[in-house]
Amino acid sequence: MVSTARANQLTRRNFLGWAWMASLVGLFGQGLGALFFFFKPRVEVGGFGSEVIAGDLEEFEPGTVSYVRKGRLYISRLEDGGVLALWQKCTHLGCTVPWRQDLDEFHCPCHSSLFDRRGIVLDGPAPRPLDLFPVTVRDGKLIVNTRQPIERAAFDPSQLFYPG
Repeated sequence: MVSTARANQLTRRNFLGWAWMASLVGLFGQGLGALFFFFKPRVEVGGFGSEVIAGDLEEFEPGTVSYVRKGRLYISRLEDGGVLALWQKCTHLGCTVPWRQDLDEFHCPCHSSLFDRRGIVLDGPAPRPLDLFPVTVRDGKLIVNTRQPIERAAFDPSQLFYPG
């Protein structure tokens, strides 16, 4: 009977084994949880990946190109009043393309692709114009839908949005 009672008794070795396994399960569980939250896309309301309020329509004067940081895009207002929302991503390798006011063009710093204010390729290895986002006006505010960029092969006047 003494041997049966000892078999059911928790020894120090068994306790440490169970404690070690429980700590490993906890550690890996925390690591997997952190990894999940790291890769989960974070879409803020009103940020890139949703509808972005670019600003009041009056802020974008004809003939100007303005950067909208929250939307990672440029609002290009042409001389005739047409509006284009151009994604800042180069169509060659995805670099961020800044607007050069002094040169009146977008200049990609990675491989020197050049784009005009309509996003048309002027020079460089970029295969097509800058991508667009759909634009609307609501309550006097310019709203840009950044959920799905519009790829285009060439510029077409039908791509322009005319606020009415």
